[in-house]
Parts: sequence; structure tokens; C-alpha cells
Amino acid sequence: MENTCCFCAREQEPGRPQKLIHNIITIKNTEMKRLILSLTALVLSTAMFAQKKSDDLAKFATETIDQGKLKQNNPEEVKFIVTNISKEPLIIEQANPTCGCTIGDYTKTPIAPGSTGYVSAKFNAANLGHFTKTLTVKFAGADDIKNIVITGDVLAAEEYDKWKAENPSPALVKTAPAAPATPVQKMVVAPVKKTKTAKTVSSVKTTQTKPVAVSSKPAVKS
Repeated sequence: MENTCCFCAREQEPGRPQKLIHNIITIKNTEMKRLILSLTALVLSTAMFAQKKSDDLAKFATETIDQGKLKQNNPEEVKFIVTNISKEPLIIEQANPTCGCTIGDYTKTPIAPGSTGYVSAKFNAANLGHFTKTLTVKFAGADDIKNIVITGDVLAAEEYDKWKAENPSPALVKTAPAAPATPVQKMVVAPVKKTKTAKTVSSVKTTQTKPVAVSSKPAVKS
């Protein structure tokens, strides 16, 4: 009976339910804080290691090239020039046409920051009419794919020749090569050497004539 009474007395201890509730709330708050911290760390790490967009790494001089009029079965190649605008080497992983009627090529080596590479494309021009062909370009480190486009019109041989005759290409004016400039010869003035004029002293030998003595005595007559 005493034990039962003690147990009943403990259960009826004032303030015990409030302490239990307080402890439960504290535990839940602690777990919630840990969960929030874990989610925050996950978001930050994901943002740090997130891949960039193609436009952050590379810039094409133009993303669409209009080839104009093409003669049937006479394909012409075009080149898309791409510049590395990032601070790290740019690598073109893939450059694929969307159909088998177009072939492409691209720079295989890493492109240094500020330098340029290329993606080329050639449509086979087998079918007459207007065409629009897309190539997909994948850069290393980018999570998206860049599209570039070639477009134009394929004409039959006769129609193309007629159009070409009506729209001749501007003639190139050939100018005769300019004659090489004659080098100007510098006149070198030799310094005048001052020559010392030798002074010639002509020694004149003067002969001294002795005076003839004249006798003042009269001549003796014989």
C-alpha cells in the first residue's frame, strides 16, 4: 500500500506534466534546427558546384549564318567563330548536326581565355528549296546545349546560273603592283683634309765680286 501511495504521490506531483511537455518541445526545436542547418548546407554546396551556362563560357560571333543561294549538289562550308569569354580553357565536347544531310567539325584542342575557335558546317545541298539546319554544341562545364543555325536556298543548276548572271559578283580590280621605291642614297661628303703647303725657301747664292783696284799712277812710256 505504501508503494502504491508513493506511486500515486509521484503521479500527482505538481508541475511534472509541464516539464515533460517542455522537454518534448525542446527536443523538437533542436531537431528542427539541425534539419534547417542540413538543408542550408545542402543548398549552399549545390550552388557552389552548380554548372554554368554556355553563354557564361563562350560567345559566337553569330549564331545564324545565311548562305544565300546555293547550286544544287554544290555544298559550301561555313564557319562559326566562337570566343572563350571565361577565365579557364574552353573545350568543345561535341558539335553535332541534327540531320545526316549536314556534316560538321570543330576545334578539338582547348581554347585559351580570350582566344577563338570554330565550328564548321556544310549542308549537302541535295534537295531544292529553302533549308534551315541546326547544329548543337556542347561545352565542357556547361549544363546546357547551344544551338547554331545555317540557312539558305538551293536552286537547280540552270536557275542558279541564271540568277548568277543577273547578280554578278563585284569584279575585283587588279592593280599592278607598285614598283619598289628606289632607296634614297645618302650623299656622304668626305671631309676635306687640310694639306700644309710646304714652304720652299729658295736659297739664292750671291757671288760677291771683289772690287778691282785701279792704279792712279800714270803708265810709264817706254
